[in-house]
Amino acid sequence: MLIVEAAGQKRSELIQLLESQKLPFEDLPTGLNNFYAAVEDDQVVGLIGMEPYGSYGLLRSMVVHPEFRNRQIAENLVRQIEEKAASAGIVSMFLLTETAENYFSRKGYEKISREEVPADVKSSSEFSHVCPVSATVMKKHLKITTPEL
Repeated sequence: MLIVEAAGQKRSELIQLLESQKLPFEDLPTGLNNFYAAVEDDQVVGLIGMEPYGSYGLLRSMVVHPEFRNRQIAENLVRQIEEKAASAGIVSMFLLTETAENYFSRKGYEKISREEVPADVKSSSEFSHVCPVSATVMKKHLKITTPEL
């Protein structure tokens, strides 16, 4: 299994994976910057993305095809996006979830109120109209990494 930039994958395959797991895809960014796909045998089996908002990131579109679960694909995708975010200066990652609160709690994310989310992140399509108000909001502080000289 490889993790690659999602921009090099077929958009229709990414949308199909998101749609199959009832995740939003209508507002998927055109360029897919900061999105990564897990690929096995030329098939997209997982996806994760981040939308940057200054020094904050919004984790979104984390999905693993059901036939490929319990193989640490989600863990590898989350690690990849957090490392990329931290190296880009993102200090905190936020997310909305209706089904994965326990999973993200184990990864160091804490449940917070919507009022604690920075205005820039709240203005995203995920917060403003894609995800329901009933979705759990979570946050994780990232350790900023600096490139070695």
